[in-house]
Amino acid sequence: MTAITLVRHGKAAAGWEDADPPLDGAGRAQAEAMAAAIGGDARPLYTSPLRRTRETARALERRWGTEAIVEPAVSEVVAPTSDLNERLSWLRGFLSGTYAAAGPTYEEWRDRVLATLRALPDGAVVVTHFVAINVAIGKAWGDDRVTCQPVDNCSRTTIEIDPSTDSWRIVELGAAAQTVVN
Repeated sequence: MTAITLVRHGKAAAGWEDADPPLDGAGRAQAEAMAAAIGGDARPLYTSPLRRTRETARALERRWGTEAIVEPAVSEVVAPTSDLNERLSWLRGFLSGTYAAAGPTYEEWRDRVLATLRALPDGAVVVTHFVAINVAIGKAWGDDRVTCQPVDNCSRTTIEIDPSTDSWRIVELGAAAQTVVN
């Protein structure tokens, strides 16, 4: 069995209108509280390349005296357009839909996230995004919805993976909060 902990980044200083915002003050405080809650000895640490995940991971880097490995495959899902109005409209529909309805591009993205998580070492901590965490939750629940659980900023979801059967089980489900796309 392989256990991995998925951490959603802290609260960002901007919404969907900014593709790579930093954390705001509350997000930095959330990151410190998350690192204190995880505590313990250093574990393999991975992060999405986006600024808000890197800044969240820094709290664990300082605590453990280590550096996170940047893993692009656990980055945020990419909208098919950069136009803000089109992007927001697409995102609202995407988050309320399924991967089957989203089509092959997004099913392949989901499968890359799963393959990456499956390959991580036991005990790994991954600082990532709402949709990527929901990919793992959906796999564990056998659920094709894009949003299975509205995970909160800096919440921790621990998944156990049996590599011999590719069965996924949720050990700890991260705290829920409403994510609003506006």
